[in-house]
Amino acid sequence: MNAFSQDELTALLGKHQGLCVSIFMPTYRTGAESQQNPIRFRNLLRTAEEKLLAGGVRPQEGKALLEPAQALPGNVLFWRRQSDGLALFLSSDLFRSYCLPESFAELVVVADTFHIKPLLPVLGGDGRFYILALSQKEIRLLEGTGNSVQAIELETLPKGLAEALKIDGFDKQVRFRAGSLSGAPGMAMVSGHGGVTEDTKDNLLKYFRLIDRGLRDLLKDERAPLVLAGVEYLFPIYREVNTYPHLMEAGIPGNPQGVSTESLHRAALKIVKPFFRKAETDALAQYRQSSGTGLTSTDVREILPAAAHGRIGSLFTAQGRRAMGTFDAAAGTVALAGETGSAGEDLLETAAIQTYLNGGSVFVLPPERMPGPGDLAAVFRY
Repeated sequence: MNAFSQDELTALLGKHQGLCVSIFMPTYRTGAESQQNPIRFRNLLRTAEEKLLAGGVRPQEGKALLEPAQALPGNVLFWRRQSDGLALFLSSDLFRSYCLPESFAELVVVADTFHIKPLLPVLGGDGRFYILALSQKEIRLLEGTGNSVQAIELETLPKGLAEALKIDGFDKQVRFRAGSLSGAPGMAMVSGHGGVTEDTKDNLLKYFRLIDRGLRDLLKDERAPLVLAGVEYLFPIYREVNTYPHLMEAGIPGNPQGVSTESLHRAALKIVKPFFRKAETDALAQYRQSSGTGLTSTDVREILPAAAHGRIGSLFTAQGRRAMGTFDAAAGTVALAGETGSAGEDLLETAAIQTYLNGGSVFVLPPERMPGPGDLAAVFRY
């Protein structure tokens, strides 16, 4: 299972040999539906094989292309790690699978390029955030959206302070007292001597640098906000070493050890919901203020070249809509499907991906909330 990142997106968007298979499906974590996950995936592989054959691929070549995914239905550990959606991409030179907190409709696409559009809400950071739960004995990193949360494997991060620093008797240096976690009973950390000793702080700084280093690799190029959960004593110490640019000011106070993932998710939502509302509201307000100045557009012929050159600060695209055509990045020209005689690519998807890759913000909105006429709108940086 791969962690989704800008580097991963770039790899998917590169040129690949032969046909590319993109598979999307919703996944369930518990109950009878979770037991159907492997069965539904096997059916989607069968559909992919049929589409490959229809595309002119010989049977043996089709089986060889899908072979890396054929073992997954019987991989119990793979299905235990699922969240709300599975996205899988296969070509003769690439195999990627992503477990994501986004419920996808079942879809199989076989084409010359990978089908990325279902990932747009993930790319745009549409309500997506992280929770870093810090305690003496464990670290948890959670990825959440407004409706779901999942734990992320932390192979490169220390499991706890004592293990990370090999400190004997650290639990005697630091003890816990009553605190709170969003109004619920919890614990807080104090030094064993009734105050914060320099030795204790130095050890915590070393510990947090190890965590920050691991997160720097894991969350590279991410833009989703990060919420700290831990005793309030830890927050300012962690901020001294933090290098992740999207760490939220507010945190979840209280010792998170033993607190359920769902409780942390609910507490974090109270912090990030105003942040997401403000980001979208500010972007829409900027569009309205900039209208008529030459810094906005709803013309796909103008927006796509600007996106490719990094000129778009905010892009709005209508949820569930498509605009087929072709985009020649070298020439900077756009031709709609009716002008080319072929369907080509989804230009809304291309605009969103180019904006994201060049550091712009992408907002996927219901059609009735679009700031301008049509299904695409942009605010230019210059």
